[in-house]
Amino acid sequence: MIIYKDLITGDEIISDSYNLKEIDGVAYEADCKKITIGNENIDIGANPSAEEADEGIEDSAQTVIDVVHSFRLSETSFDKKSYLSHLKTYMKRVKEEMQKKGASEDEIKEFEKGAQAFAKKIVGNFKDYEFLIGESMDPDGMVILLNYREDGITPFVTVWKHGLTEMKV
Repeated sequence: MIIYKDLITGDEIISDSYNLKEIDGVAYEADCKKITIGNENIDIGANPSAEEADEGIEDSAQTVIDVVHSFRLSETSFDKKSYLSHLKTYMKRVKEEMQKKGASEDEIKEFEKGAQAFAKKIVGNFKDYEFLIGESMDPDGMVILLNYREDGITPFVTVWKHGLTEMKV
């Protein structure tokens, strides 16, 4: 399995077990699932009386999105202007990291062109997205985009391909 980490913060963002699909050469999308966590019923073998059975039992189950839960992502918020400002700074950092790692000028130009076009798509559908950040909550790190497929039920995340490093597990 490969776990993808944020190039800037080192936060674990996603893994290849989520069937990543490359989009426009600059991003990955992965379908997610809603899962229920909590409210585990643990049988310890005791036989509570009928009076005690209802006391103190809370329904602590909650529905979460698997990727968000597994990688401890946190929701954040942006307006268009602040998101574009963040994205500009973030892309500059990614470009610097690509240069440090010896990426060719052609690779960098291709990344910049693709990222710019993809960013326009995001801004065009800005109201459809929820924004997530990694576990460290570092504001300079990658902002993961959460949206829903056309069915309105299936959540998916979008991450920046060039902003990830691979860690084989």
